[in-house]
Amino acid sequence: MDKVYQIGIVGGGLAGLTMAIQAAEKGYAVLLIEKETYPFHKVCGEYISMESYDFLVRLGLPLGEWNLPVISQLQLSDVRGNAYRFDLPLGGFGISRFKLDEALYQLALKKGVTVLTSTTVRDVVFESDGFNIHTDNQVFKAEVVTGSFGKRSNLDVKWNRPFTKHKPDRLSHYIAVKYHIRYPNPEHLISLHNFTDGYCGISRVEDDICCLCYLTTAENLRKSGNSIDKMQKDILSRNPHLSEIFREAVFIYPQALTISQVSFHTKASVENHMLMTGDSAGMITPLCGNGMSMAMHGAKLAFESVDLYLKGEINRTEMESRYSQQWKKEFSLRLQAGRVVQRFFGADVTTSFFLKLMSFFPLLARWVIRSTHGKPF
Repeated sequence: MDKVYQIGIVGGGLAGLTMAIQAAEKGYAVLLIEKETYPFHKVCGEYISMESYDFLVRLGLPLGEWNLPVISQLQLSDVRGNAYRFDLPLGGFGISRFKLDEALYQLALKKGVTVLTSTTVRDVVFESDGFNIHTDNQVFKAEVVTGSFGKRSNLDVKWNRPFTKHKPDRLSHYIAVKYHIRYPNPEHLISLHNFTDGYCGISRVEDDICCLCYLTTAENLRKSGNSIDKMQKDILSRNPHLSEIFREAVFIYPQALTISQVSFHTKASVENHMLMTGDSAGMITPLCGNGMSMAMHGAKLAFESVDLYLKGEINRTEMESRYSQQWKKEFSLRLQAGRVVQRFFGADVTTSFFLKLMSFFPLLARWVIRSTHGKPF
């Protein structure tokens, strides 16, 4: 008879890995399936707000031993390069996904999680109060399945999730580009530099490396003949800060990491009886710098509900409802705030006006920063 896992996890990013570790620590039989092979780079801003620090330490990561950069200030510049600085009351730290995901993967293995890498999940079917997880070569059974498969996947399209059917608009049809570079960006500073229809962040991670990551419209790339280099030269470099970075930095990757069809439209936190975590449940705009913290916090909320269900203290409907309500309570206003703030970025006049307003009214700046950050969990 095929083994039935108590928890199946589709996607091994931060949400999937932290979900797996929590479950394994409680003695559950856990299967995690990831399409890539660790370690690998991911398109990500690689700034984590301090709300997640204690959680990662409790899971078993020796963050204090890694000498990671601590980030306490935010610099914002408009399209023309006029820059403003703000304090980050909670602050954050920098770490690459290459390092963080690999460390969590090794920790999951140590805790007894069954991890399948280089494996693509083609479908997840709920039947007879359980799940069949279909890969190319095998079907796995699990009592509960959580989905943490990122911003957009083959499963999203297969299930016709509503956000995949939106026509291109101000909340969808974005592309994201990431590099690792060597550049003398101050260790305590994260900067977000605006350009026409986009913004680019730079901050330090481990080993004196900087993460350079930007979001822009697919239309900007089309206007540049689908050339990233041309787009960076003709559009991003109109901001003098970005012009200097692209001129002076040493680029470590042989080519950029990219993703397309990025959408910030609302997503359901439960889909086909699966609890969705991370970007699969909803994305905060990158300028808010908290997608990684949200992913891990969401995984914590999901595990708490799953744990109650597997103990027999609540039924499946109650588990799904409990998680949906908690996810909405914790993140819905945060996502909305991020979407509102994004409207003021990537434009000449409105971005300049908004940043001047934040500079003149510190209470407004503190409200914007506070509304897009969470509390330690």
